[in-house]
Amino acid sequence: MKTQYGPVQVRITVTGGKITAAEAVQQPSGGQSTQINGNAVPKLNAAAVAAGSADIDAVSGATYTSTGYKQSLQSALDQAGG
Repeated sequence: MKTQYGPVQVRITVTGGKITAAEAVQQPSGGQSTQINGNAVPKLNAAAVAAGSADIDAVSGATYTSTGYKQSLQSALDQAGG
């Protein structure tokens, strides 16, 4: 998903109908985005696995990345049939 600061793409692993892994394979980078996303993306990955859905909270200070992450996660879930 495109954000104001660059694209976000999430890849998930689904086992037994549950998200067992989530990884942002593409995220905004460069300048402050690298620092912000270095903190935010691991939290978003963990939240996706814990929630098992795209219904996760945004990470404070990373609103655009969080929004793009959630949209990409929902798309990945839709493609996986979840």
